[in-house]
Amino acid sequence: MQTVTVAERMTAEQYLALEPTPGDPPRSELIDGEVVVNSPRWRHQKLTGKLFVALTEWARAQPRRGQASLTVDVLLDDRNVFEPDILWYAEGHVPGDDLEPPAPIPGLAVEVRSPSTWRYDIGAKKSGYERRGLPELWLVDTAADEVLAFRRSAPGVASFDVALELARDDVLESLLLPGFSLAVGELFGEG
Repeated sequence: MQTVTVAERMTAEQYLALEPTPGDPPRSELIDGEVVVNSPRWRHQKLTGKLFVALTEWARAQPRRGQASLTVDVLLDDRNVFEPDILWYAEGHVPGDDLEPPAPIPGLAVEVRSPSTWRYDIGAKKSGYERRGLPELWLVDTAADEVLAFRRSAPGVASFDVALELARDDVLESLLLPGFSLAVGELFGEG
């Protein structure tokens, strides 16, 4: 993991105004005013792809199931711009194709563990998502082969009041995604 050293913490406005230059790292986020750089590994990308395909296939199977997206900047507040690995937006909340970054808070954010950023995923990012009212967060733990699901039991609940630890023998489901079902073992299996 690399953190860009800055004399003072950066604001979200400053971060979003940065112009990419050749040779810049492939991915970064602003977490508590610090730029955090992440270069995902092969397994991270493979699991992200599997989960994205499963969500996309589920969404396309019937009308009005919203849309999944891969990584885009999401503005949380003046010191945090997160870049979830996968986002899902409910029908009626899907950003338009001409949306300029940052994207609005999704209905579901998925973070897949990278050795360099896991501490942020389970710490500052989970807290930030919770503060901003994200309905559901999945943290895919590549070290333990499990999915940690955090949700609100009802709209308007102030915090994640449901926490699930799903192992290989469990099935990943969500009230936000009626009919979506993915065996955790299948997610972490080969292929």
